[in-house]
Amino acid sequence: MWALSGQPNEDIQKNSVAAFNKLGKGTMNVTFFQNDAYKTKIRTAVGAGQAPTMIYGWGGGILKSYADADQVEDLTSWLKDNADFKDKFLDATWGSATFDGKIFAIPCNNTQPIVMYYNKTQFEKAGADLPKSWDDVMNLVDVFNGKGVAPFSLGGQSKWTSMMWLEYLLDRIGGPEVFNAIFANKSDAWSDDAVIQTGQRVQELVKAKGFIKGFSSIAADSNADQALLYTGKAAMMLHGGWAYGGMKSAQPDFVKNHLAFSNFPTIAGGKGDPKNTVGNPANYWSISAKASEDEKKVAKAYLTDGLFTDKDIDAYIASGGLPVVKAAQSKLAGSDNPEFLQFIYELSSQAPNFQQSWDQALSPTQADALLNNVDQLFLLQITPEKFASNMNATLGK
Repeated sequence: MWALSGQPNEDIQKNSVAAFNKLGKGTMNVTFFQNDAYKTKIRTAVGAGQAPTMIYGWGGGILKSYADADQVEDLTSWLKDNADFKDKFLDATWGSATFDGKIFAIPCNNTQPIVMYYNKTQFEKAGADLPKSWDDVMNLVDVFNGKGVAPFSLGGQSKWTSMMWLEYLLDRIGGPEVFNAIFANKSDAWSDDAVIQTGQRVQELVKAKGFIKGFSSIAADSNADQALLYTGKAAMMLHGGWAYGGMKSAQPDFVKNHLAFSNFPTIAGGKGDPKNTVGNPANYWSISAKASEDEKKVAKAYLTDGLFTDKDIDAYIASGGLPVVKAAQSKLAGSDNPEFLQFIYELSSQAPNFQQSWDQALSPTQADALLNNVDQLFLLQITPEKFASNMNATLGK
């Protein structure tokens, strides 16, 4: 198997494989790659019919392209025969691995919804309450700008950070059906009125100076956006669940005493359920269709007997993550981060719809165009209507 380098998941994966190899049910070997290098290497290997037995991925559009080309195993009937195994995972994690009713991958690692983070100290200084609605958000923009504090931190140079705003706004305004039509490549799906309204809300926020000055040159990869929140230069930040661990590592006192968090605010008149969430439901393991029958047998043995043992679950929770299995819930109260992990569990397990991050859900061609157009939308270089027109041109590609 190939997996991503980087702690804490690298050590957890190594230990999981080592423990499985002692069971006498076959031998797994794991090789680690850095994130960006892996994405290129695995797509090339799968395309050439030289993929490792187990293929690590993010589900969504890329996995669907593998499934459409018969490059990964259809696991539907195997999961039906192993119903207890399938039932151990959070229900919301299966959608990004399921196409036309068939399942092509098994969830792994942590679930990572997008969260609204707050600097409680800045709210106390401003005498403000945490926002519950979009109107509250816009009112707070004036409040914090009046105090000389940026309302929102944003690592806009990374583009996917800006995309997270569109994901939530579209869901709240139009409900999940709008993106489902985009994902299904329905003609002019990006021209839905909810998409136009989403773009308008984003540009209203930009024009109101909702984001920190110079946001387009701030990179999320270096966690500079997180630093703006915990140093008090910004009052709020929309970011992935993984940012909690980054801030805890950099500023544990801030996380313990001055950090608050919530789901995305509601929008009056919107069609989306306020409990819906967006982000990365899970990462995934697929099995290469090119693997031998013996290799596939060992891979399936690892999935049922080696993946998410009690030790694995404990290790993920200790790292500040929420593993994508129901058994994790009983362990959260005794963890170092019970309040945050319980919030993530409820957000993920109770969401009527958990929309996968768009750049993972769409095809690689569509995702590249999306990030470029999101960037231009935030920089006010294109109108919401032009954004929709540009993205309509990518449908089916």
